[in-house]
Amino acid sequence: MTMNESERPRQEILKELEMYQFIFNSINHGATVIDPQGRITHLNEPYGRFLGIDPGEQIGKHCTQVFENTRMHLVARTGKPEINKSQRINQTDMVVQRIPIKKDGKVIAVYGQVVFRDISEVRALAEKLSLLESKVKVYEKELFDLRSTRYTCDSIIGKSREIQYLKHQAGQAASNDSTVMITGDSGTGKELFAQAIHHGSKRSLHPFIRINCAAIPKDLLESELFGYEEGAFTGAKARGKPGKFELADKGTVFLDELGDLPLEMQPKLLRVLEEKEFERVGGTRIIRSDFRVICATNQNLEALIEKQRFRKDLFYRLNVIPIEIPPLRERRDDILPIARHLIRKMTREADLSEMKIEKMAEQELINHDWPGNVRELSNVLERAMYASENNMIYKGDLPFSMAFSGKKALEPTRASLKNARNQAQIKAIYQALAKTGYNKVKAARLLGIHRTLLYKKMKEYNIGLKPE
Repeated sequence: MTMNESERPRQEILKELEMYQFIFNSINHGATVIDPQGRITHLNEPYGRFLGIDPGEQIGKHCTQVFENTRMHLVARTGKPEINKSQRINQTDMVVQRIPIKKDGKVIAVYGQVVFRDISEVRALAEKLSLLESKVKVYEKELFDLRSTRYTCDSIIGKSREIQYLKHQAGQAASNDSTVMITGDSGTGKELFAQAIHHGSKRSLHPFIRINCAAIPKDLLESELFGYEEGAFTGAKARGKPGKFELADKGTVFLDELGDLPLEMQPKLLRVLEEKEFERVGGTRIIRSDFRVICATNQNLEALIEKQRFRKDLFYRLNVIPIEIPPLRERRDDILPIARHLIRKMTREADLSEMKIEKMAEQELINHDWPGNVRELSNVLERAMYASENNMIYKGDLPFSMAFSGKKALEPTRASLKNARNQAQIKAIYQALAKTGYNKVKAARLLGIHRTLLYKKMKEYNIGLKPE
């Protein structure tokens, strides 16, 4: 018997409905649908099995009669979805969804779904996700540290003609890709200039890789620079490790303490600088890397060449743009700007109120020769900052050996207890003089001693008057 044309659409509709029913019952979670009055219109088989009920027998019943702690009828009333909520079912906290189905802005049904997982499992999953997020943040920070620099040309403090010229040189070096050789005494800020050049260059968004040629053991230097393959040597990581030059692709390699580079490594470094290619230790694959080199040293490389401790060809390859940073004693105009900058930075990091440097202390800073340069200045100011009892650094707060080195009575060979007593007296005298505008009578009164005794102490400790 053939089917007439009027029956075909109905047959297709029934087939489609049957397919929807199969899909609904194949959902691997509890699923149900209610009408706007809260009566159950659909309940899938997995949910029926979970609850231990016959799905077909629940049709037409109000949802509150079948599901404990349900809120589906409330969602039908408000029309507001409730996503990933907790609901206690069969003495277990479950995760549920309650989604209103609307037509022309009016709720015509509510779809509910129960995830067949204990909420503790979901919580454990959330904790795992949180842990992964934390790890990602750590890796992002490491990547940021790897790819970024802390210092720019604005970080170079000073007003002397020498420092202004050096900043101009650094700007010129940043505008091209040639190798830079930075020389200067220890503590003058060679890495600061290297970072400023990198930051101002077209490579600023890529890695700035530091290599301290003096800090890496001689037998590990090659693997650190060029990396190694799996099993290259005892203790090698299972998957190998990329070297510094490989990590510096499109960025900058900063070779610090260049004068301490072992002689046997120098021809290998020269080849890498010229070819921009190398092999990992224990490997055969050629690795190419696009990097710019900035190097720094506090040694006289030309003298090392004469002693055959540094290769002449490597020196010429590296010394394309020379930048020599003079010591602090040769640019005394920079001492106070740097000191004030350091004090602001230190007090901010230590969460202390702003501090200033008293005139006599400033003069002492200017007069000192600073053999340790900015690094020594930073050390002196940090000690003085914690020695000070208020928001002013006085001459008496400066390190004992620096402020009073000319007085024989205070030589370090004397007993430390007596030195400590003398230092306390000197500090008190300087503070009293500064607070009274260097008026000796008022200073003596502030100290609670006779002015004759003050004169005697000032002479004993070689304490001068306020500088011009």
